[in-house]
Amino acid sequence: MTAPTATRRSRFFQFSGIATISVFSVGILVLPAGTAGAEATAVGLGTAEPFAVLAGAGITNTGPTTLGGDIGTYPTPTITGVSDLTITGTNHGGDAVSQGAKPDVLTAYNTLAGQGPTQPTGADLTGRTLVSGVYNSGSSIALSGTVTLDAQGDPDAVFVFQAGSTLITSSSSTVALINGTQACNVFWQVGSSATLGTNSVFRGNLLALTDITATTEATVEGRLLAINGAVTLDTNTVTIPTCAPPVTTTTPTATTTTTVPPDTTTTTTAVPPEVTTTTTTAVPPEATTTTVGTPVGTVTTTVGVPPVITTSRNIPSIPVIPGLPPLPGTPPTVPGTVTIPSQVPTTSASRTSTPTTQPVRPESPTGRTPQVPQVPRGSVDTGDGSTQSQSAGQSSERWIALLVCTFAVVATSVLVIRRTSR
Repeated sequence: MTAPTATRRSRFFQFSGIATISVFSVGILVLPAGTAGAEATAVGLGTAEPFAVLAGAGITNTGPTTLGGDIGTYPTPTITGVSDLTITGTNHGGDAVSQGAKPDVLTAYNTLAGQGPTQPTGADLTGRTLVSGVYNSGSSIALSGTVTLDAQGDPDAVFVFQAGSTLITSSSSTVALINGTQACNVFWQVGSSATLGTNSVFRGNLLALTDITATTEATVEGRLLAINGAVTLDTNTVTIPTCAPPVTTTTPTATTTTTVPPDTTTTTTAVPPEVTTTTTTAVPPEATTTTVGTPVGTVTTTVGVPPVITTSRNIPSIPVIPGLPPLPGTPPTVPGTVTIPSQVPTTSASRTSTPTTQPVRPESPTGRTPQVPQVPRGSVDTGDGSTQSQSAGQSSERWIALLVCTFAVVATSVLVIRRTSR
């Protein structure tokens, strides 16, 4: 084996490997990408769901505060400033309901802390517009202005924020919701304490391991749930968020009523009265005049059966002319008698439809009637009874794209080999 030949083969294998890697890279781009990781999911709060405020070490309130839900604390049952509280729910301070709700809050807290993969939040959320996902900070989360949560039209979009230590919002800060985001699907998991600034607007379920403090006139659309610490209120409004039920679209069912015409239609046609022929023969006073008449008839025709048409006519009798011999079959006339014309029987000519007789085909030499070959009824294009596919699958299109890319890469490799081998 010569050196140039070995060099060419070496280069050929190198470019073949490059071509193979290129083809698979293109395949990865063409084929649909899978899910990068788990998305944020809503967690259930169990028996803690009716609570607007739930604490572990007591609740302190200052000023008129409105709570749109239950209030409770356990194991410390102390609630101060109750007279200034307006509660639309029930006060469960220190009772068994509060005690049963605490484990459910802890379960939800641990579930939120374990969700991922996560995205870093940065030092401050102000000015950011975030979509559904899990956002994590190893230390604290701050909000000095406005953060916007965008559900992008999905009312079930979930937002989870994980703070390693504290959550602090400044005065007049806002958590804004747009494009269908619901506060019930926003969760804040805080590793220690949380503080909501004066006149701030906070949205979401806040689960803190220790204390929660809502300063003067802070508004909360969500829940304040402190597992081990206390909750401090000061002229606040806390309202439990309610998720809108999913919209169900009902497709109306089209009802088609088909009226089947009766199988038999009876048509009654009034046939005009037949002509009555009156024959008067002038005879001597002793002669008698005879009038022959035909009663009026009605014909009923039923659709489906061809009617039988009957034609009748009255033939007058042949008069006897004196001096001429009588016609054959006419009795001789006796002088002095009155001749009464005889009644000729009415002749009815009936026409009936005769069924068409199919011509008899000649028999084959074997004595059997020859069979007409059956022509296969296929589609317009084939005529052989086969069907043709109306659409190509997406996988076929992708593999065609892969083949084209493969051909291009191999052709490029061959050209490069030829140039370098010269």
